[in-house]
Amino acid sequence: MSTVVVDPLVLPGTDELRERALAALRRCGVTTAGHTGDTGDTITVRTPITGADLFDIPAADTRDVAAAIDAAHEAFGRWRMVPAPARGALVKRFGELVGRHRADLADLIGIEVGKIRSEALGEVQEMIDICDLAVGLSRQLTGRTMPSERPGHRLMETWHPLGVVGVISAFNFPAAVWSWNVALATVCGNTMVWKPSPRAVLTATACTALFDRAAADVGAPANLNVLVIASAADAAVLVDSPRVPLVSATGSQAMGERIAPRVAARFGRVILELGGNNAAVVTPSADLDLTTRAVVFAAVGTAGQRCTTLRRLIVHESIADEVAARLRAAYARLPIGDPFTESTLVGPLIDGQAHQSMARALRQAVADGGTILTGGDRRPTGTSAFYVEPVLVRMPAQTAIVRAETFAPILYLLTYRTLDEAIALHNDVPQGLSSSIFTTDQREAERFLAADGSDCGLVNVNIGTSGAEIGGAFGGEKATGGGREAGSDAWRAYMRRATNTINYSGALPLAQHIDFA
Repeated sequence: MSTVVVDPLVLPGTDELRERALAALRRCGVTTAGHTGDTGDTITVRTPITGADLFDIPAADTRDVAAAIDAAHEAFGRWRMVPAPARGALVKRFGELVGRHRADLADLIGIEVGKIRSEALGEVQEMIDICDLAVGLSRQLTGRTMPSERPGHRLMETWHPLGVVGVISAFNFPAAVWSWNVALATVCGNTMVWKPSPRAVLTATACTALFDRAAADVGAPANLNVLVIASAADAAVLVDSPRVPLVSATGSQAMGERIAPRVAARFGRVILELGGNNAAVVTPSADLDLTTRAVVFAAVGTAGQRCTTLRRLIVHESIADEVAARLRAAYARLPIGDPFTESTLVGPLIDGQAHQSMARALRQAVADGGTILTGGDRRPTGTSAFYVEPVLVRMPAQTAIVRAETFAPILYLLTYRTLDEAIALHNDVPQGLSSSIFTTDQREAERFLAADGSDCGLVNVNIGTSGAEIGGAFGGEKATGGGREAGSDAWRAYMRRATNTINYSGALPLAQHIDFA
């Protein structure tokens, strides 16, 4: 770690951030900082930019959450009968309002999460993009027709809404991941109850206000998306209620291990987007200029707090020293600081707990024989915020700490000799979200994409592990949960399938040639 003394970072004042948040909320149509719960319990809104508390928000209890489920269930009874293209009109209007308030939502994301400006704006753009996709989908919720073995019969599949979808979202994408769910669930005819991360309730409140305004603008029923600001314990009824046939949860592997058995016990469905321990293989044929740029963004974007963050770099031994030197040079130039400053590329960690987790991981990596090549220090701020230098650690082997996900900007560099060895190393972790290979050899690329290549849900060639487009299904395998959201046929997770047999013959032949005269 560096011993160079650096000046404290210059950060905006807490009062300035508070006023900026209130102004953004007002422009989005929010007149109060919170609108659920009257028990006297509160959730404190904190900004990682300065580490200071901003507001106390009224919190819901179990009765409030149950009432939210009831309201969404009642609305579902009407919404499911609205034609899908008309449901798409609501999502279209919502996307328009999000576009109009893009800067406001980005302000709230920056204040609550600490994302740099371009990433915060990019998250809001992702909301607009998924609305565009869902509007088109509203006219393409297609089933299929199959030939029947019986004369005068037709077989077909139809798809119908499930009901209330419970959405539990994480702090690092406080708007986009919810929008993936709400856009698809809405056009599919479902309603939602949304429990956001307690670290990002202002963003959730603004998004909900815009969605409610869109519903009113198109004459849709109220309570299609009901926001509950609650602790995990108070929101447990969302997991356990038989009136919530689908729970879509984003968070840690530990969270998924708690939720999945409870939903399964009542025969509910889950979409789980859990941890990722993503890796990239760098081959001798790789374009190292391109590789370096891709690796740096994937490893340090959102201060390493993405589920798709690059955490392991598996480099051929013949080029490992050169790759390490390029990354050290790139890391040394990274502007760290106020996420609202346009030139900043690395903002703060979410809180002190994240910093402690990062420090523990680095101590263990060094104890396991690793060498810190660059980074690791906490930048002084004069506040209780946590700005850290992204870290590059060269490891002699894939130890237990490397196999565990640490939600911080730590990149472990490992080496390999053969591509088979690299793929085995790549797959030897519990998680299976995102992966990349950097190569100009088509055979290497195809091998990585093959059935015996990467075991992840997202498999890339010559791009980083983060920054997925909404046109493809997003999700992973193994301990990542197996869920899929956004594009492709992810819409089917929000619907139930019925197989229909229509007899128009006037006779009654039985299947499998059964004679029951």
